[in-house]
Amino acid sequence: MKPSAPLSFDLSGIQLQAGHGLARQLYQALRERILDGRLAGGTRLPASRELATLLGISRNTVTRALDQLYAEGYVAGRVGDGTYVAELEARRPAPPTSASALPCNPVLQRLQSHHLAVPPSGAPRAFRIGVPAFDLFPFDIWARLHARFWRKPALARLGYGDPAGDLELRQLIAAYLRTGRGLDCDPQQIVITCGAQQAISLCAQLLVQAGDRVALENPGYRAAGHAFALAGAQLQGVAVDDDGLQVAALQRIDDCRLVYLTPSHQYPTGVTLSLARRLELLEWAKREDAWIIEDDYDGEYRYSGTPLAPLAALDRQQRVIYIGTFGKLAFPALRLGYMVLPAALAEPFARCRALDMRHSEVGTQAVMAEFIAAGHFQRHVRRMRQAARARRDALLQAWPHTLPGCAPLPQVNAGLHLCVRVDSLMRERELLGAAHAAGVEMNGLSGYWLEDSREPDDERAGLVLGFAAVPETQIVDAVARLRQAWRV
Repeated sequence: MKPSAPLSFDLSGIQLQAGHGLARQLYQALRERILDGRLAGGTRLPASRELATLLGISRNTVTRALDQLYAEGYVAGRVGDGTYVAELEARRPAPPTSASALPCNPVLQRLQSHHLAVPPSGAPRAFRIGVPAFDLFPFDIWARLHARFWRKPALARLGYGDPAGDLELRQLIAAYLRTGRGLDCDPQQIVITCGAQQAISLCAQLLVQAGDRVALENPGYRAAGHAFALAGAQLQGVAVDDDGLQVAALQRIDDCRLVYLTPSHQYPTGVTLSLARRLELLEWAKREDAWIIEDDYDGEYRYSGTPLAPLAALDRQQRVIYIGTFGKLAFPALRLGYMVLPAALAEPFARCRALDMRHSEVGTQAVMAEFIAAGHFQRHVRRMRQAARARRDALLQAWPHTLPGCAPLPQVNAGLHLCVRVDSLMRERELLGAAHAAGVEMNGLSGYWLEDSREPDDERAGLVLGFAAVPETQIVDAVARLRQAWRV
């Protein structure tokens, strides 16, 4: 293997004071930089004559400093090739990570408990959660549109943009929601975001004060709960059954003015909020002067009939904030989503976003606008829905008919994942451990519950499997490996 090129040496910050032991000062300065990593292992130091000239000191002073570093093992010499920093990874002190090292700030303290886990690395595998079939994305078309925009962009689009987002894109989103989702809205109500999570975070910043009670589905999308908890909210879990969020339980929570939910395809159980409960929920919001945050993260994926109209389409009191994302139709790394806000909230949300990040990257917005206007988006949605249905069918067909300790697979009419109940938390852990050892990804349902949930541990157990991430052949292969690992 060809050795890597030596790293460059940087003298910045080294200041020696005359009359205070120049050799000792130089030794300490170099030693400090080696220990904290500023001088990485393998860095080639200048020759003693050159270093003396650069620092304006005598060569003997430099030699004494280097001799001390040699003696203590911080540098090493290569015959005919100069002096190099030794590899000292084990000697570098680890940076402090304890909560006690943080400033006494309530938000920083809450962040210790409320943050996102590091996402799984590498290409998607069966049965990764939250990942669509982005292997089917028309990257050739996207690249062509991207190149066309940046070949000669309009100068007016290269300055600071509207924090609410590109107007053309907002107009096209409004048209798509009207024709494709049955949601009639004005482009001025739409704010472009960097995905659904930023939209949730904006809601937490602007609609929640410390101590407020915020209701969430339980089990539910924990990342939303973290955002509200970081704002100081008291999280109130609301049970979910076959008809979705139990609105009667929500109504028993005193002084609750905000609820977050995923009505089209509940995350993670996969149930759909019934029409009766949708109407009850809207009536609750009207009566309590409360906000409903509707996260429609994968509402386009409906496998029987047409996609359900969003809860926001039934709202006549301007109490629903609708969150949509392109991440489940294109790919998560795109980081492009949107909110449909009640008219009174649109400008405040745009102003808050401007203070956060000014505006979204202009190229992505412009390319997505052209992608929609040219009809590519609608065709892609149909293709993604067909692919997800085929991958769902492959999983349902290959899955074991009987799996000890597990309920049968549920009927899956929507979304990109399914949830199967397990008899006990111990059995969940056994199944997950064997699956991971076999190289198959899946999540435990127990990880989606709030920490103070009243339900017994065994009633929280289950398996959550995403089925859209990989083609049918990989799904069948993964189930075969599961059968072997689970001995079924």
